[in-house]
Amino acid sequence: MSGPAAGTASAATTTDAVCLGESMVTFLPSRPGRLADVPSFGRGIGGAESNVACALAAAGHRAAWVGRVGADGFGDHLVETIAGYGVDTSAVRRDPVRPTGIYFRTATDRGTDAHEVAYYRAGSAASAMSPDNVPYEDLFAGRILHLSGITAALSADCLALLRDLTAPRADRPLVSFDVNHRPHLWRGGTADASVLLELARRADLVFVGEDEAEEAWGIVGAGAIRAALPEPSVVVVKRGSAGATVFSGHRPGPRASNAGGAENSGGAESAVGEGGDTVTVVPALRVDVVAAVGAGDAFAAGFLSATLRGLPVRDRVRHGHLMAAAVLTVPGDLTDPPARDHADRLAALDDEAWGRLRLGPGWTAADRAPEEVRTP
Repeated sequence: MSGPAAGTASAATTTDAVCLGESMVTFLPSRPGRLADVPSFGRGIGGAESNVACALAAAGHRAAWVGRVGADGFGDHLVETIAGYGVDTSAVRRDPVRPTGIYFRTATDRGTDAHEVAYYRAGSAASAMSPDNVPYEDLFAGRILHLSGITAALSADCLALLRDLTAPRADRPLVSFDVNHRPHLWRGGTADASVLLELARRADLVFVGEDEAEEAWGIVGAGAIRAALPEPSVVVVKRGSAGATVFSGHRPGPRASNAGGAENSGGAESAVGEGGDTVTVVPALRVDVVAAVGAGDAFAAGFLSATLRGLPVRDRVRHGHLMAAAVLTVPGDLTDPPARDHADRLAALDDEAWGRLRLGPGWTAADRAPEEVRTP
């Protein structure tokens, strides 16, 4: 097994965040319509964890993506494109037998019945990731290790890898876990979505949507989600248009970490909850949505970016909302985030001004001042 013994994360000063997971080549339709009717597709990339790595790198952090792709042209495209965002891809492994995963999707919003996605990822190179063939020395070389539940659903070997990476280790990086429940991946698999709860409880920082917690675990409401996840130092409950609720506290867990611990939330939305938690509620922004894809990954990247910078909890959530708004106002899963000083100015607005913001296409332009993106 290639995993290190506890206490070997010695390169934490060289990388801010390492993201592990499958990235796939995405085929985007040339026009709206059923997949059966779309005449041609453009090529892009998609993958929750590589999306986070790309967004973090674009925001000025030292980010790495670790994955497994085929020894094929699609694998070349993925590695070259992700590296083009400034992400370190040196730990990506090539599989000489299994192909790189691909998928096709319609232009219709994911929230409608007309939306279609066709995945061709069964037996992909990434599904063969295991504790025996992933470079742990690279995974543990950053301040944060970011994982998601998608990887756990790909195969029994991938689930074993996630279980091993979330196991208690004295000197592991802060483990960030995005639940990312994808029901179609768990149908007929070797396990069910209940293992996502197990993995989340072993992480230090968890991102989970209220809707997916109900669908995967039958748990309703932010408080109930926190009660089901007592161990992580930080639990971020995403509540759609209602915003996000963050439970943060110094709790006994696999590892204490300054990067994920509670800090002064810096906002009037905070209160002390059960068990000594600081509970911070931050409203979402009003956004003129172009395409509702990639927003969850962008939110995680914005929150992690602010966490790496040691910002207060309220501002971490606001940076998550701003990064998500950048993606929501473009057609694809990835875009350049706003300049850091621009985002910082918006995140520092008082509650009333924050509530007046409405962001549309082009809002991330460097010459846009905060008042230029406010509604009257």
